[in-house]
Amino acid sequence: MTAQPFNMDNQWLPFTPNRHFRTDPRVLVAAEGMYFTTHDGRQIIDGISSLWCVGAGHGRRAISEAIKQQLDTLDYSTAFQASNDKAFLAATAIADLAPGDLNKVFFCNSGSEAADTSLKMALAYHRARGEGHRTVLIGRERGYHGVGFGGISVGGIPGNRKVFSGALLPRVDHMAFIHDQAAYPFIHGEEPVWDTNALEDLEKRILPLHDPSNVAAIIVEPIAGSAGWYIPPKGYLTQLRAICDKHGILLIFDEVITGFGRLGTGFAADYFGVIPDMLNFAKCVTNGVFPMGGVICRDHMFDAMMTGPDHAIEFLHGYTYSGHPAACAAALATLAIYREEDLFTRAGKMGHILGDAMHRELRGLPNVIGVRTLGLAGAVELSGLPGTPGKRAYDIFLDCYQAGVMVRPAGDNLVLAPPYIVEAAQIDTMVSVLAEAIKRHASA
Repeated sequence: MTAQPFNMDNQWLPFTPNRHFRTDPRVLVAAEGMYFTTHDGRQIIDGISSLWCVGAGHGRRAISEAIKQQLDTLDYSTAFQASNDKAFLAATAIADLAPGDLNKVFFCNSGSEAADTSLKMALAYHRARGEGHRTVLIGRERGYHGVGFGGISVGGIPGNRKVFSGALLPRVDHMAFIHDQAAYPFIHGEEPVWDTNALEDLEKRILPLHDPSNVAAIIVEPIAGSAGWYIPPKGYLTQLRAICDKHGILLIFDEVITGFGRLGTGFAADYFGVIPDMLNFAKCVTNGVFPMGGVICRDHMFDAMMTGPDHAIEFLHGYTYSGHPAACAAALATLAIYREEDLFTRAGKMGHILGDAMHRELRGLPNVIGVRTLGLAGAVELSGLPGTPGKRAYDIFLDCYQAGVMVRPAGDNLVLAPPYIVEAAQIDTMVSVLAEAIKRHASA
C-alpha cells in the first residue's frame, strides 16, 4: 500500500470491506456537478448520485448558502416542546409535493430512522383506535428498510439479517419477491406483465396464517432499489393497496430511493398511481447535503392519534435532531432547485436515454443475465462466481472506479443512478466504461 496523506487507523467504514479498502483507498476530496475529485487528483463521474442522494448534482451553492445563512441565524433549537420556523416551512413544501392527503410530516434524520418511525407510527395508530392487537408487520423478501432493528426485521436481505437475527422483532413475516429472473431477465422502461399473481402468497398463506385482523402494516419499496433496482409487475402496487384496504392494514411505501424525482415524478406513488398511508423519505430531499429523513402520513392517521388530555404527548417518539433548522433550510433550497429547473421532468427524459444505452450496450455481454431500467436508474445483473457471490460485481466496480466512473455493486448487480443533471454524453461514457469492465472480467 502506498503512503497516503491521511491517517486511516481510526475510521471504521460502513458497508465496506475495510481490510481491502486500506490496500487501495478511494477517498473523495471535492465534487462539482457530475464529478468527484479524488485524493490523488483524478476526476470520477458520479454514476450513482452518491448513494441515490445527489439529484441536483454536486456543489449547489444555493443549498450551501441557505445552510450558512441558517447557521448564522438559528444554528440549533430543541425539537421537543418547541420547533423552528424552517421546520414548518419544510413540512409544508414536502406535503405540497406529496400526492393525495399525505399531509402530515414527521421529521427524522435518515432512511433507517424513517423506517423505524413508520413502523412505530403504525402500531401507535392502531392502539389509538382500540385495535392494539394489530402488531404483525409484513415486509418483503430482498427488501431494504435501513439498519435499525425495526427496519432489519421487516427487511428481507439475508446478509443484513444474519448476524442480528436473534434480536429482530418477533411478529414479522415477508411476502415473496417481485422479480422472476427466468421469465423477465430484461426490463426496459416499463412494468413487466406477469402471467401469475405475485401477491397470491400474501393472500392465501401469510394473511390467513396471522389473521388479517392482527396485521398492523405492510411495508414495501415501490421499486426494490437497494437489492438491485427490481421493478414490480404491472398492477402489483394497486392490488396491494386494495388488499390493505380490504383488511384495514396500513400500507407504507419506503421511498427513500424513489422519492423526489428518480422516476420523473415527485414520488413513486405518483408514478404508479397508488397512495400509501405512510411514505418514508430521505436522501434527495436535501440533495444529500445535510442529513434528513421523515415520514409523511395521511390525515386520517394523524387525526386518529390526536386523543387524550391536551397536555399528553400523543406519539412517544422523536429524535434530538428532528426538523433540524439547517437540514430544513437545505431541504427548502433543494426543493426550490428541483422546481425551478424542472429536474423531475428532466430525470424522466434522461431515464429513457440511460435505459436505451444500457440495453443496447450491456445485453449479450459475457456473464450478463439481466438488465432492468425504469426512470433514471438501471441495473445489470451478472451470473455469480461459484462460492463467492457478489465478487464479480465488486471487482467490476473497482475496475470502473479506476476508469473514472462510480457505479454501485449490489450483490451480483451493478447499478447506475446518476444525478438528474446528467448529459447524454456522460451516460454514454458511464455505460461504455461499465461494458468494457464487464468484458475484462469475462473469464473471472
